[in-house]
Amino acid sequence: MATPIGNLDDMPARGIAVLAAADAVLCEDTRVTAKLAARHGIAPSLAALHEHNEDAMIPRALARLAAGERLALVADAGTPLVSDPGYRLVRAAIAAGHRVTAVPGPSAALAALAISGLPPAPFLFLGFLPPKAGPRRARIGEIARLEAAGLGATLVLFEAPQRLGALLADLAAGLGAERPAAVARELTKLFEEVARGTLGALAARYAGAPPRGEIVVVVGPAPPPAADDAAVETMLRDALARGLGVRDAAAAVATATGRPRREVYALALRASGRE
Repeated sequence: MATPIGNLDDMPARGIAVLAAADAVLCEDTRVTAKLAARHGIAPSLAALHEHNEDAMIPRALARLAAGERLALVADAGTPLVSDPGYRLVRAAIAAGHRVTAVPGPSAALAALAISGLPPAPFLFLGFLPPKAGPRRARIGEIARLEAAGLGATLVLFEAPQRLGALLADLAAGLGAERPAAVARELTKLFEEVARGTLGALAARYAGAPPRGEIVVVVGPAPPPAADDAAVETMLRDALARGLGVRDAAAAVATATGRPRREVYALALRASGRE
């Protein structure tokens, strides 16, 4: 069940009913969930489930489900399993034949994507990259190789505020300083802020001034690789063969490849034999 990412009034109405009716609520931090429940006038039975005790809690949770109890799973904020514990429990419950359903609601990744001003689909959620510089740069290198092979997706990442500057600098170095990006901070809270610009500009902005609060980084998709003259001429010949005139073929291929229209028109003349 999703819970608010900042503003407690974002709690889904069905979520409040589920909290009140559950035999137990499994949560990362019982203090956080108790505060949320109190805000909505309920006092459910809480049990901690986090990365350090999930293995031990799974058989206990399965036993309670087998006894007919209803369990709710929440994260401290947002949608469970999205960079939060719970995946292994959900997988085990499904394997044991129990019904698993979702109460949808707030998600920091989706909220940041929606207000970033960057293409929303397709997008690739990467969660937290490795905190240490070497493994983080290696992961960014893997992403760059995927993009060179044709991956074209907006990237969504989480990051701790003290590492934001280093992450942006590594992204700028590995993916291109001119890539458009956005840094969303404290979403739905009083001091919500979205900084938009290139990776290079954002890296410079946060290099010596780590921000406060929860951070989501959104990076626009890689530009398509520039088509060389041979590839452009092949596309032009195909367009001409379909009956397009030289000017229309040049316009269509220029749009598809991102090449300047004047260059493509010159190639179209050559492909048509009118040069």
